[in-house]
Amino acid sequence: MDWFKEVLCRLTRMGMEITHLGSGSAGNSTLLRSEETCVLIDCGFSLKQMEARLGLACVEPSSIDAILVTHHHSDHSKTALRASKNWDSVLHSNLETATRMGWEPMAECRTFESLERIVVSEEISLMPIPVPHDDADNVAVIASNGDGRRAAIVTDLGELTVDLMRHLSGCSHISIEANYDHSRLMSGPYPESLKRRISGRGGHLSNTQTGDALAEIVSNRLESLVLCHLSERNNAPHLAESEVLMAMEDKFVGSIGISRQSGPEFSHWLGPVSYTHLTLPTILLV
Repeated sequence: MDWFKEVLCRLTRMGMEITHLGSGSAGNSTLLRSEETCVLIDCGFSLKQMEARLGLACVEPSSIDAILVTHHHSDHSKTALRASKNWDSVLHSNLETATRMGWEPMAECRTFESLERIVVSEEISLMPIPVPHDDADNVAVIASNGDGRRAAIVTDLGELTVDLMRHLSGCSHISIEANYDHSRLMSGPYPESLKRRISGRGGHLSNTQTGDALAEIVSNRLESLVLCHLSERNNAPHLAESEVLMAMEDKFVGSIGISRQSGPEFSHWLGPVSYTHLTLPTILLV
């Protein structure tokens, strides 16, 4: 982790940086950072863990301008309200999520409608796209930076809708779940009812579903890809990566990474980046 922290602390950014602070059933949070703006998509760890993970990314919690919560499930929302108050950040969610969490609209959070553009600053804006997920009014998020490039954060859905596919097709970066390997899920110890829920329309995306969807929309505009929200029981990083790459064949020539539960290991950048006084010879996944 020391090399990762050293590199991030010495970068001058002129675009948007995407860093997964952790991804999985125990907690999720993604940092979007431009030169003057910091945004969190989800806040699903304890406050102590959130602040520690932000520290690894060289971000002071008090510099977080906004927190957008995609849905009310605890692994995405756990400490969002407390964090927003402690850090003086603006909390965003849709009305259903606010209601389920017991947050007071206006007083404690700003509510949005699906497909409503949320302007955080001149450098970062967010577009929530509705996606199907069990007992939740969940959204995927399309983030735009100042130069028009877009990044997608997509987790907790059983299928990709037509609207979502249209928005993904113009993205330079996509972070998307590849939750389970179908064979592992079906041969595993889960009861049949749970297997049906996970693999159903309101469940999660399999490696195959994610690969097939990306194969439809991949173009030379797509620079980087992160697979996230992998099930520890029903998947493995090498299975997810190989399945997705096989589906896209040679149409994808960008970088690919796996976001793990354990915390930030790499970042992706959209737009030009300048490096000053780097002590390391290389940086991964630019």
